[in-house]
Order: sequence, then structure tokens, then C-alpha cells
Amino acid sequence: MSDLSLQELIFTFVGGLGIFLFGIKYMGDGLQKSAGDRLRDILDRTTSNPFMGVLAGIFVTVLLQTSSGTTALTVGLVSAGFMTLRQAIGVIMGANIGTTVTAFIIGIKISEYALPIIALGAFCIFFIKKQHIQYLGQVLFGFGALFYGLDLMSTGMKPLRSLEVFHELTLSMSENPILGVFIGTVFTLIVQSSSATIGILQGLYAQGAVDLSAGLPVLFGDNIGTTITAVLAAIGTSIAARRAALVHVMFNLIGTIIFLILLIPYQKLILFFQRSLDLNPEMTIAFAHGTFNVVNTVIQFPFIALLAWVVTKIVRGEDSAIDYKPKHLNPIFIEQSPSIALEQAKEEVIRMAEYSHRGLNEASSYILTYEKKHADTAIQLEEAINNLDKKITSYLVELAAKPLTNEESEKHAILVDSVRDIERVGDHIENIIELVDYQLANRVQISDDAKQELNDMVQLTISTLNDSIQALRNFDVELARTVISKENLIDKMERTLRKKHIMRLNEGSCTGDAGIVFVDIVSNLERIGDHAVNIAEAVIGD
Repeated sequence: MSDLSLQELIFTFVGGLGIFLFGIKYMGDGLQKSAGDRLRDILDRTTSNPFMGVLAGIFVTVLLQTSSGTTALTVGLVSAGFMTLRQAIGVIMGANIGTTVTAFIIGIKISEYALPIIALGAFCIFFIKKQHIQYLGQVLFGFGALFYGLDLMSTGMKPLRSLEVFHELTLSMSENPILGVFIGTVFTLIVQSSSATIGILQGLYAQGAVDLSAGLPVLFGDNIGTTITAVLAAIGTSIAARRAALVHVMFNLIGTIIFLILLIPYQKLILFFQRSLDLNPEMTIAFAHGTFNVVNTVIQFPFIALLAWVVTKIVRGEDSAIDYKPKHLNPIFIEQSPSIALEQAKEEVIRMAEYSHRGLNEASSYILTYEKKHADTAIQLEEAINNLDKKITSYLVELAAKPLTNEESEKHAILVDSVRDIERVGDHIENIIELVDYQLANRVQISDDAKQELNDMVQLTISTLNDSIQALRNFDVELARTVISKENLIDKMERTLRKKHIMRLNEGSCTGDAGIVFVDIVSNLERIGDHAVNIAEAVIGD
């Protein structure tokens, strides 16, 4: 069967698979760094409609070298409110097309140059100091590792042709395509890389271990199996993110059903291309993979709205995704009516402030319950606050260049200052979440008394922040003065709690680590109170 022992064959195949997966990941990381690590922004800015979403999905997947990575990123953007479900469907379709590039790269067949390419990549990484050359070296190293891993896998798979069991399995897959789809799906679910399983399929087909009638259903299953990453990424996220993951599964399932129905003509088409274009076996599978995903996208693209409607019916519920994007900052008003633009900016600032209030409530729940969902929501809100900070500040800068009355100029200044304070509130909320994370990771125990004291201070801080927001909303001077009174109580409470903490330390009822967490949370709450006062004082005009 082979000069190699069974153990050597298994080790060669498994090791080759590991090097192949590492090569894809390393090459993708290098390409991503070369692109400036701005793939999230690319998806956010270029998905204005589903067609642009398809193009963005292709581009980002080519850079990441994994459709799973793109769909996971897309699920995250949908969950964050950066992207609508319809836009996400376009990106997912594009990701399926983009992932075929790896199969075409494999079809080039340059395995004999794999080691020199790895050497060149290593030279760029270790001996050249320029960062962009090091990124290029990372791409080259990953590229070479990809082919070296394929060569090792191919060596490990060679004896399969002579195994009677494997021969019977391929005959079964030829006669029963559903079995092939199942095998491809399960294998990709295990490996979590359709590029790897398709690369293995290319090697088997090149060696004559499987024929096209058995290989195509496996190819379809590989495309279904790759959806597991999106499904895993959507677990525990928003309803919109779960819908996006379901779309990915449905897209590949529907495509598989269509192509299974048309399997015989599809197989004849691939054979025609193989003869006409003189394709090698690896490139033939790559061509089949590309054809499947391009045609599947063309067929389903007109039905994006229907797909969105179907998954909305399947995954029911009101979506609670946090909308990161501004809702009121229309640039037309800056040119046509600066006074309206100022009111719109105020509405967006209030919305940003309400995010900070909601984030503080989530942080309070995390302190009391230690439930991760509260921490995740608080961090998402903080990211939304940061994004709104940039957008609102940019809008207000443009507005400052327009003619404003004295009263409008004062309002403008109040909004500019308030945006800065609200953003800082978000930072302190993030600090509190990190402190509780530290507490949980290091199993730091906080006494019930200390917990109650924290809760009392958090509730007072939440109330103070809420009053400052309402004062800003209505430019209510009296309510703003109330904020200052409450903040004085927060300052007194901070001093009192610090004294109580020292007493607990002296009595031995509190550990040093617990004290650090307690005091730092108290300190962050006091600073949130300070920023609430800054907003109130801006309203008063002090």
C-alpha cells in the first residue's frame, strides 16, 4: 500500500492539516495588517446596499482568507447595530464567493516552491525592520506554509486509493449524493475551515481517489459546514445577529438543494470547463467551488428581502441591538438651516447621554449579579458612545463654521462640552466592568456590607446622571442645581466608604485585593458624578 507506516501516514496528514490551517491564518493576518486592520470600517462604510455588501464581503474575505471570519465579523456588526440584516445578507453572499480564492490559489500547484517561499517570508520577518515588509513576509510565510501543508496532506492521503473501504465509500457517495453532503458537512464542522476540507478534496480528486460525481456533493457539504462559525458567533448575541447567522445557514442549504437537483447537468458543465480550459484536477474543484457560490449568489440575490422576512419569522422577538450610528445628524441642515442642525445635534447628544445612563445601569447589575450579559451590554454601549462622540463632534465642528446667534452659540458650546463629559462617563463605566472582571477572574470576595455600600453609591450616581441628562434635555436650571447637590452627597459618600474600607481592613474582614476593587469602583463612580456636574454647570452657565 505504501512504504510509510500507518502511524507515519496519519501523522503526516494531521501535521499537514495543522500547517495548512496555520498557513491560511498567518497569511490572512498578514493581509489584514497590510490593509491597516480596518476591515470592520470597510464593512461599515461600504454596505450601503446589498450589492455593495456582496462586493465588501468578497474583498474582506480575500484579505482574511476565511469566509467564517467575515461572517463572524458581520454577525458582530449586526449585533452592534452597525449593519442591517439586509446589508448583512449581501456581505454573507460575498463572503461565500471570496472564500473560493483559496481554492484557486491551491489550484496553481506550486508545492515544490513552498519551502523557498517560507524561507523568503521568514527572512522578511526576522531581518527587515520595515513594518510593511514584515507584513509582506507574514503573507509569504503563510502562503508557503499553505502549500507545504497541502503537500504533506497529499502524501498522507495517497494510500487511500488502494483501500477497498474507501473505494466503496466513494461509490456510495456517487450513488447517494446526500451521503457526500453529510460527510462534507461533518468534516468541515470538525475542522471549522471549508478551505481546509476543500483543499483535501482537491488532493483526493487529483490522486484519483474520488471522482467528480462523488466529490461535488462533498463540496456542497463543505459549504454548509462552514456556517458553524457564524452560528457559534451568534450564540448569546442579539436577535438580529442570530438572524444573520441563520441566513448564512439557509443560503448554503438552499444552494445545496438547488445544485443537488441539477447535479448531473452541473457535473457535465464542470467537465466541459475542465476540457475547454485544460484545468488541472485541483483547479477543476476550485472552478466547481467558485461556480457554486457565484451562481448561488446570482440566484438568491433578488430574494434578499424574502430571506430577511423568512428568518425574521423563524427567529421571533423584538431586536434589542444597540444602534451605533447617529440618527439625527443630517448634513443638509448644516447648510440650509444651522438652527435646525443645532437642535438635531442636541437630540443626538441626549441619545448618547441615555446610552451612558443605560450603561451605568448595566454596570450596576453586573456588580450585583456577576451575569456576563450585563457586562457585554455595557461594553457595547460604551463602544456606541465612542462612535457617537466622533460623529457628533465632527458635526458640531462643521456647524461652528456657520452663522449662529449668541444664544445658539452658547447652546453649541454646551453641547460640545457635554459630549466630552458623556464620553468620559462611558470610559468610567468600562473601568467598572474591568474591575468586576478582575474580581471574578481572581476570585476576589467582597463582603455583603461592601456590596450594599457599592449598590447605594451606584444608585445615587445613576440618579444624579439621569438628572443631569434631563437638565440638558430641557435646559432646566433648577434640575441642574439639584445635580450639584446630589454630587456633593456622592463626594461625602466616597469619603465615608473609604473610611469604612480602612476599618474593614484593620479588622481583617477585607482582603487587599477586595479593597483595590472596592476603592477603584467607588473612585470611578465619584468621577461619573463629577462629569454629571460638569453637564449641569454648563446648563446653569457657570
